[in-house]
Amino acid sequence: MKAPIYNLKAETTGDMILPKMVFDVTVNDALIATTLRIYQSNLRSSHAKVKDRGEVGGTTKKMWAQKGTGRARHGSAKAPQFIGGGVAQGPQGNQTFKLKLNKKIKKIVTSQILTKFAGNKAIIIIDEFKDLAAKTKAAQSFINKLEIDNKSLSTSKKVGLITSDGPDNVTRAFRNIPGIKLMSLKSLNPLNLSNQNFLIMSLSAVTDLAKPHE
Repeated sequence: MKAPIYNLKAETTGDMILPKMVFDVTVNDALIATTLRIYQSNLRSSHAKVKDRGEVGGTTKKMWAQKGTGRARHGSAKAPQFIGGGVAQGPQGNQTFKLKLNKKIKKIVTSQILTKFAGNKAIIIIDEFKDLAAKTKAAQSFINKLEIDNKSLSTSKKVGLITSDGPDNVTRAFRNIPGIKLMSLKSLNPLNLSNQNFLIMSLSAVTDLAKPHE
């Protein structure tokens, strides 16, 4: 698979054959879906918390006399069966939704999602970002020029910009542009990728992805 290469003038300088080990792998949609559910579950927080009978405020007086009323004996109005009483076996705010995902599966699924982007021709490559001015105006002008040349980019509301190490000038230039999600190779994960419609990648990010890692 190929992707066009652009310079900072938004001019096409050629095409790059994307590394097969990252951008041309077998896609397993079920594995991708399972992985995304794990990421979403790990983002979930425990907020539900109820009071048990020991935490409910109020009197400790018996509901009625122990004997002689013909009714069942009760020791407190704080019991769960009474209105205003504590909740029996309710959530205590300590629930955990964390699930494990090993590094191998994360790497495999990341490659599968990148393969989908490549197959949809939703990737372009920028040869070098080091000369980009750290100004929002400069970054917006650059994006506008790219959109003129690439219709897929112009219709994408969510664009992921992936660099190798997240250089400061790129962060400062693009962070205030709506719809642009900044990612470095360290922060790259299947959930962030799946939330994008289009990818802009630096040339160094593409080559670094193809390098073997421990």
